[in-house]
Amino acid sequence: MKLKNTLGVVIGSLVAATSLGALAQGQGAVEVEAFGKRYFTDSSRDLSNGNLLGGSVGYYLTDDVELALSYGEFHDIRSENDTGNKNIKGSQTGLDAIYHFGQPGPGLRPYVSAGFAHQSISNVPPRTGRDHSTFANIGTGVKYYFTENFYARAGLDGMYNIDANEGEWAAAVGVGLNFGGSTNKKTAVEAAPEPVADVCSDSDNDGVCDNVDKCPGTPANVTVDADGCPAVAEVVRVELDVKFDFDKSKVKEESYGDIKNLADFMKQYPQTSTTVEGHTDSVGTDAYNQKLSERRANAVRDVLVNQYGVERNRVQSVGYGESRPVADNATDAGRAVNRRVEAEVEAQAK
Repeated sequence: MKLKNTLGVVIGSLVAATSLGALAQGQGAVEVEAFGKRYFTDSSRDLSNGNLLGGSVGYYLTDDVELALSYGEFHDIRSENDTGNKNIKGSQTGLDAIYHFGQPGPGLRPYVSAGFAHQSISNVPPRTGRDHSTFANIGTGVKYYFTENFYARAGLDGMYNIDANEGEWAAAVGVGLNFGGSTNKKTAVEAAPEPVADVCSDSDNDGVCDNVDKCPGTPANVTVDADGCPAVAEVVRVELDVKFDFDKSKVKEESYGDIKNLADFMKQYPQTSTTVEGHTDSVGTDAYNQKLSERRANAVRDVLVNQYGVERNRVQSVGYGESRPVADNATDAGRAVNRRVEAEVEAQAK
């Protein structure tokens, strides 16, 4: 195929594309391009650098991935070994997968490509017959879309000659048209206006219409129920009861879960505070038991603050010694119940 015929097909496609009404980038689009490449040959083939002129047709499998078939003819390539300075004729056909970055539409879209090509050139002295080579190609470049459909391209291709184990290069420029796609870009859809609800009269601005408001005239900033009456706040409470071994103020591991529950509650209601109260049984002197109860209260307070992150100024501690028993100190079981630390926190649920 002569170059003028090749370019004729490409130009004809461009002209035909401009006559189509549905021009768009994206999945299903067809892209046609006329290109020129500066071809840098491997020195072992004793060829001068030359030009490859041709065109390509691509199809977008997705908004970003294109499969392109190209054909070009070589010009101005000569054999370095030929005293007659013979002009080498030939052509190259390629198939490449191209991945585009960015969104379809006007503007810059970088790309990377990979594929294969077949090259056929006339005999290169001292060889006879045509020289056929298969190439594995990789490339990169940019396309600039002046509109949705018209673009210019610049790129660089690395070409590995599988048959001759040689590497070659090509720098390319091109112009093309993109048409016929059904882009997956999201388009703004004018939403149907939502029906406007009838505006009711609400004289006390509590959010409940006057015709169903059973408590008109509610003061501002008061939470109301569905009837427009002040809502009754639910009171929530958590209690803590930590038991201790005889004559000990160390918090047992089994009590950490209960202390954490109290800490979590206080974090949920940051306006709350609590007083941790320490107690003992009746064994020992009053003075000793007073100090022991204070150590127990402080130990639980330290776990709340240091272990579970409750602010220290929100937790007070106090010891009552043996003065507030809740069970009979005459029995072992009663004394075990009295060796305790108690606390409670109360809040109004939101």
